[in-house]
Amino acid sequence: MSKYLNNTLSKISADKLASHTPSAPAPSHLPDSMISSVSLLPENKRLILFTRHSLRERSDGNGFASYQLPLTPKGRILAKSWGRWLSGHLPYSLDVDSISSPIGRCIDTAQLMQEGAGLRRDITHQSLLVEPGSLVTEPEIANPVFKEIGVLNFINRFLQGNLEGTKNTYQGGLDILSLFYQNQPQHGHLMLAVSHDTLLSAFLAVMFDVVEIDWNDWPKMMEGVFLWFDDKPFDQASAHFIWRGQVYTRPISSLLDGYRAAGYHPSKLLLPPEVQWN
Repeated sequence: MSKYLNNTLSKISADKLASHTPSAPAPSHLPDSMISSVSLLPENKRLILFTRHSLRERSDGNGFASYQLPLTPKGRILAKSWGRWLSGHLPYSLDVDSISSPIGRCIDTAQLMQEGAGLRRDITHQSLLVEPGSLVTEPEIANPVFKEIGVLNFINRFLQGNLEGTKNTYQGGLDILSLFYQNQPQHGHLMLAVSHDTLLSAFLAVMFDVVEIDWNDWPKMMEGVFLWFDDKPFDQASAHFIWRGQVYTRPISSLLDGYRAAGYHPSKLLLPPEVQWN
C-alpha cells in the first residue's frame, strides 16, 4: 500500500527515530514484518500495538471465520512468547490495561501476551474492534453480501463506498483513531489493542487513502501496526504508525476534511469530548 503515498501521508526517515535493532531471535511463527517494525520504534511515546489475533483454526474457503473459532495450540504459544519478547526487548512497559474485540480468540491473545510479559491486567472489550462496530452498522444488510462475495471484495467495496449497511470509510478510520486516542497509555508504555484482519486491513487502507487492496496487503495472524499520536488535541494531532518496516505520518485533520467533503457531519463520529467544532 505504500506505493499509494500522497501529500496527506508522509514517511519518516529512520535517522529521525531512536532506532534500535533487537538481538534476540523472533518467536517462532511471528510474521517477519514485526521485527523490522520493532527496529524503528521511537522512545518514550504513548505507544499502541493494534494487532490481529494470534493463529486460529482455519476458516471456510471464502474467508468467513466464525467468531467461535479458537486459537490453535501454536497460536497460544505464539501470543505468549510474543508478549514475553516485547516485554524483554523493548524500552517500553506493557504494564497497562489492554483493549480487545470481545471475541474469544482476541481476548485470549491479549491475555496470553500479558502472561508472557509476566502481567495480569484488565482487558476491556471494545465493540469498535469487532463487527458490527467499526465498519458495519446494519449486519442484516451487510452480512449476506460478505458471505456472497468474500472478505477481500467486501473490504474493497467498503473502501469504495459501494456497500450498504456500513459506515463511511473516513468515519470507520476516525472512530478507531479516536478510540486509541482516548485510551493512550502513559509515556514509555505500550498498550495492546487486539482485533481482526478485516478491521486492521480497512483501517490501514483508510490511513493510506486507498480504495482497493489485494491479498499482499492483508495482515497475517499476529501481525500489527505500532501507532502513536502527537501530544496535541485530537483534531490537531498527527497519527504516526509503523507498518511492515516503514514509518508513516497521517494528519488527522486530513481525514476529517475527507469526511466533511463526503457530506458527513462530525457529530456522527466517536470523537474525544474535548474536540470542539467551529
